[in-house]
Amino acid sequence: MLHDLVGDFSWADAGDKAIRTAAVYLAVLLLLRLAGKRQLAQLNAFDLVVLLLLSNVVQNAVIGSDNTLVGGLLGAAILIAGNYLVVSFAFLHPRFGRDLQGRATRLVESGHVRPKAMRRELISRAELDAALRRQGYDGLGAVEEVELEPEGTFAVTPKPQLQPTIADVLAALERIERKLPRQ
Repeated sequence: MLHDLVGDFSWADAGDKAIRTAAVYLAVLLLLRLAGKRQLAQLNAFDLVVLLLLSNVVQNAVIGSDNTLVGGLLGAAILIAGNYLVVSFAFLHPRFGRDLQGRATRLVESGHVRPKAMRRELISRAELDAALRRQGYDGLGAVEEVELEPEGTFAVTPKPQLQPTIADVLAALERIERKLPRQ
């Protein structure tokens, strides 16, 4: 039974597995970066299928012909360690982090949709409206600005609510008093 789990795993292949895993990690990271923030922001059915298939497609590139438990766990450990190193380096070197992640894209400015930005990020008006509703906004009429952050989240600035001043309230009370019958 132990042989079924460990199989023909050889620690001599660990270096090969580390190189394969790092190369696939960097390639997928680059491909997702080139694909745009939409892949992370609006995970519709098409995007979900692509991401699920992508994980299956690169599996053999990561572990090769090794079907052992140890080989799979080693590949997973290398992925997690590699990701930790990249994230740590990006944290310690903010410019690298910004270059790696990209910049935010302003989709709505001064209450108006920016069609070129929407087209560039491949986000439809319906998808934007749905994202705003999920965040508790009643459509575009309720927002001043919307930015699509590099990690795929929407940063929304609501339209300012006009709050009455004390002078406005006093003036309204005075108008009401004038309309009331004298006693």
